[in-house]
Amino acid sequence: MTAHYGNDSIVSNKACKCQTWEWNALKICGLGYVGIGVREPAALMGFATDILGLMPARSVPGDPASTSHLAADGSIYLKVDAWQWRIGVHPAPRDGMLLYMGFELAGEIELEQACAELAAQGVPIRSGSAQEAAARAVTGIAFTQDPAGNVIELFYAPRLDRDFVSPQGMKFLTGDMGLGHVNLIVSQLKASQDFYVRVLGFRLTDYYLFGDGLSANFYHCNPRHHTIGLAHAGPYDGVHHLMLEVADIDDVGKCMERVEAAGIQISSTLGRHSNDNIISFYMHSPFGLDVEIGCGAIRVDENWTPRLCAPGDIWGHKGLTAESMAPADDVAAG
Repeated sequence: MTAHYGNDSIVSNKACKCQTWEWNALKICGLGYVGIGVREPAALMGFATDILGLMPARSVPGDPASTSHLAADGSIYLKVDAWQWRIGVHPAPRDGMLLYMGFELAGEIELEQACAELAAQGVPIRSGSAQEAAARAVTGIAFTQDPAGNVIELFYAPRLDRDFVSPQGMKFLTGDMGLGHVNLIVSQLKASQDFYVRVLGFRLTDYYLFGDGLSANFYHCNPRHHTIGLAHAGPYDGVHHLMLEVADIDDVGKCMERVEAAGIQISSTLGRHSNDNIISFYMHSPFGLDVEIGCGAIRVDENWTPRLCAPGDIWGHKGLTAESMAPADDVAAG
């Protein structure tokens, strides 16, 4: 099977219960899945299971005869809850490529409305075929992209195959908050903000200013404090990290011990953010992008209003700076 690249906190192994708020024109429920590009996907299965505690998917999306997480093209698929898969890792020319982000909509009508609304705003949008939907284990799908070139997939009705069992006993918080969050680095901040807010219907939660036009901005579409982060840290585009939220501090601490024992670099020490209050740490993962593991984040509701937060953390998170978000080539160039 060839992969298609279009480019109250709860512990949940159940389907996403879509909470859609009136301001969210596209009725996005949350981040459903992500696709990451690396040079050797199969080589990273040990990291995914032994370090992060993810579970190999029971089958390959779109291939009903498969009984493995490994696709014919070398892609691997990973579970974090009852969904058939949440993280796809695909062959790519280099590590750390964000190939796509899938955002869940409430149903078929909402997907049709989203396509019509995006087209009316002049945003290129393409309805996917039944085969393309099957390749993501969803019922319907459409494709667009944000101003930084990140591929956006809008979909509804994902396939569930129930029981999630973490090899490391991890309990990931998904449910009405979606998979987690992705923090993007964008060179054209205003264009990206307009896309996620005015086109996709996300809402600003809060933001930091770092001086010299640098900022970190956080947007929600459900009770998770933020599903998308947009950081303007210089003239480049990319992905900084994927965050997975777990049930408690023990899950965070045990994962951090596994990271240290494996010799994986911790890029930001254990700490508590001042905006979402999450206790977390960041690692330079073998995926080629940072992964944040945390617990205890606050939830927002439809009455939330945006806030400008003082820079810095309540404690910890040493190593997390605007400079750390720059690609290695840019840092070396000065």
